[in-house]
Amino acid sequence: MEIIDKLKILADSAKYDVSCSSSGSQRANQPGRLGNAASCGICHSWSADGRCISLLKILQTNYCVYNCSYCVNRVSNDLPRAMLTSDELCDLTMNFYRRNYIEGLFLSTAIPSTPDNTMEMLLQTVRKLRQVHGFNGYIHLKAIPGADNILIEEAGKYVDRMSVNIELPSSRGLQLLAPQKKKEAIIKPMSFLATNITARKEERKKSRKAPSFVPAGQTTQMIVGATLDHDINILKLSEYMYNKFRLKRVYYSAYVPVTSNPNLPDLKSPPLLREHRLYQADWLLRFYGFSAKELLDDNNQDFSEDYDPKTDWALRNLDYFPVEINRASYEQLLRIPGVGVKSARRILAARRMHALRFEDLKTIGVTLKRAQYFITCRGKYNGEAAMEEHILRPRLALSRPGTNNYEQLSLFAFLPELVPRDEVVSTLTGEL
Repeated sequence: MEIIDKLKILADSAKYDVSCSSSGSQRANQPGRLGNAASCGICHSWSADGRCISLLKILQTNYCVYNCSYCVNRVSNDLPRAMLTSDELCDLTMNFYRRNYIEGLFLSTAIPSTPDNTMEMLLQTVRKLRQVHGFNGYIHLKAIPGADNILIEEAGKYVDRMSVNIELPSSRGLQLLAPQKKKEAIIKPMSFLATNITARKEERKKSRKAPSFVPAGQTTQMIVGATLDHDINILKLSEYMYNKFRLKRVYYSAYVPVTSNPNLPDLKSPPLLREHRLYQADWLLRFYGFSAKELLDDNNQDFSEDYDPKTDWALRNLDYFPVEINRASYEQLLRIPGVGVKSARRILAARRMHALRFEDLKTIGVTLKRAQYFITCRGKYNGEAAMEEHILRPRLALSRPGTNNYEQLSLFAFLPELVPRDEVVSTLTGEL
């Protein structure tokens, strides 16, 4: 098989792994123009210092011994298969890098044999890239659950980031859809990576010559909608992993119905809005000081389609409001819908000079369309409605398609069909 054919097969097979972000662009090359953003295999991610970088996103092979019901690469699925040798993958990466197509590599794989043999295959590739080819770009590598810790530790010396995909949010879901996988086998490498990352950071504080180990941290992915798990279960698991394993990121992937199985839900399209709400809630966990039990509870086990998680929390906790902008603490400001991390800091800085008015908040970047119902400025309330839940909910409900014309953003091409533009922007910036 020609190398270009292998590239097409394995890059296409890698698109369902969202442990790094993708551009989602549809701009193909045209005569007389330079570049092609629609080619499979190129995605965008962020390095340890925050730079946005282009990566070659590919599987080393899509041969797999597992038969996970939700996975397009499962052993029982009839699809084109391919495998790249370590030398072929190194040559591809170096040639793409020299042509300035990419700045790094996102390398994952299906499981063609035992976990140890699979991890050894990945280790051989990244070791050759670093030691033989002198590649100093960014590398994100998938750690294989069940592989020996010695192999994972050795691979961690050569890569910038590693991910162990937990895939499904419950042991019950794994048993139903992926009975060959065990939760304990997935958690074990995550714990091992967390311990070693922390230990190496402490060593590097004492000596800059100490070798690095996965300096950009670890991530994971959860599939949303393939099982009957509620959002509260998913969010609590994310919170646990952030606290326990100090993950850099939990990625949520709306289940794409690529196969039929009696154990899988009968979906006409992926639950993209649900994925969007989980990402918004994830920002609240990581940067806004919320906990999972605040955002959801036994009476509200799933996020509302009509309100972002912070607005929904505010509507259920109106006794917390209104908040006086000129006296509120940083933590209180972050709880106001329409006030993000950046705008909260700007408020703290600006009010040292003078008391803020509603007009000042627009300049600072506060989304007054939401915030006006939950704040006062200089003791004045400007919400134009009584602070009662049944009155505010219709005013803050999500506008449905057809009511407005919103400009489409290329990074999340599907979202403008589901949510207004300001919510799409909030997904990119984290401002809620």
